[in-house]
Amino acid sequence: QVQLVESGGGLVQAGDSLRLSCANARRPFSNLNMGWFRQTPGKEREFVSAISWRGDYIYYSDSVKGRFTISRDSAKATVYLQMNSLQPEDTAVYYCAADSLATTQRLRAGHADYWGQGTQVTVSS
Repeated sequence: QVQLVESGGGLVQAGDSLRLSCANARRPFSNLNMGWFRQTPGKEREFVSAISWRGDYIYYSDSVKGRFTISRDSAKATVYLQMNSLQPEDTAVYYCAADSLATTQRLRAGHADYWGQGTQVTVSS
């Protein structure tokens, strides 16, 4: 069974950086596509980024492209989201997700087999 645990959230100022981590505490996730989503109160969950299980396909939403970088370390069963040049509109609860479908299509549409509990990112102006 997969158990995703996010960490790295916090309160920062505009222009600062944060790195989120998502560790799978239960079993290796080498065959899982991984993604990050975010959600603010009253809004739907928003796709942020995804990385294929082999790391050869990477996707970003337009709102974070050029500022955020997703990566994975299969040996550590961890996926990262490096967030640079953070802005107040990046404030949200960030969720890690894992999906077993062969492609990232389902994951990028917001559907996943497993979800983490979320970590809060707050960016002050």
